[in-house]
Amino acid sequence: MNLRDLEYLSAIGELKHFRKAAEKCFVSQPTLSGQLKKLEDHIGAQLVERTTRNVFLTPIGEEIVKISRRILADAASIENMVSTYTDPMSGTLNVGLIPTIAPYLLPLIVQPINQAYPQLEIILQEVQTEVMLKKLSEGTLDAGILAVPLEMRGLEEIILYTEPFYVAANNQHPFAAKLSIKIEDLQDETLLLLEEGHCLRGQVMDVCSQAMTKERKDFQGTSLETIRHMVSTGIGITLIPQTAIDYNNLIQNASIKYIPFKNPAPARRVGLLFRKTSNRKVCFQKLAASIQSIIQKEFLLEETVEVLPVKLNR
Repeated sequence: MNLRDLEYLSAIGELKHFRKAAEKCFVSQPTLSGQLKKLEDHIGAQLVERTTRNVFLTPIGEEIVKISRRILADAASIENMVSTYTDPMSGTLNVGLIPTIAPYLLPLIVQPINQAYPQLEIILQEVQTEVMLKKLSEGTLDAGILAVPLEMRGLEEIILYTEPFYVAANNQHPFAAKLSIKIEDLQDETLLLLEEGHCLRGQVMDVCSQAMTKERKDFQGTSLETIRHMVSTGIGITLIPQTAIDYNNLIQNASIKYIPFKNPAPARRVGLLFRKTSNRKVCFQKLAASIQSIIQKEFLLEETVEVLPVKLNR
């Protein structure tokens, strides 16, 4: 048994597909299948159940995959430790971002960070909060950028920025003529929301529940961009975090008006989350400082805000 065998098994456990697992591991499917069979023979137990259409891990396979992921993460940590012992801003870093942050933050930070730290290879993944927390605990992610605060055992956070929410409405909506909006103004409005699984959905519902806003039940968006397009048709309003507003293209997107809330504006706090036991803390602190600086230059963030809690589906 070796680390490569455990990598093959972990890939099958994640993807539930031999061809995709082989592609992820950069080997042929026969090679992956053959090594898996050797691993099963060595252990003396069936790890994967194959049918004509599906691939499943057996109960013992599930348990071994859990251990394998920790072993692989530790092995990667050893390799990184050697390269980062003298330079914390080198080596590989796996970073997750939630879908309501990634499309808007990454275009701002990727190039400056790559230029500042050319020896640091950052591998980015877009995942929802629950999946990110699981990957952080398993060690398959080194850090995550998401909405905070989150009280999670074993994890530490660095606050990156706090951004207010704006009301997004069609330019023919009565709100379009307002300079600012009070939460009670949202009463009886039709609200467009993201589907379950997005923590932003819960935060928007927290604001709008105070005003008895009605959710449109026949539509749930998979992304903020889908929601934005639906707002432009006039079928409802939504709440958009400030970094998701493209100030450079407001003329092109003239069908939508973004109206701020009266102070204190509802807001979300964004942080960098990582394991307390990680040996990359210096690296995380420097990355956080870079992101903080970039956001401060790009946005005039409102200071008088009320930070909304983050609710997990637990």
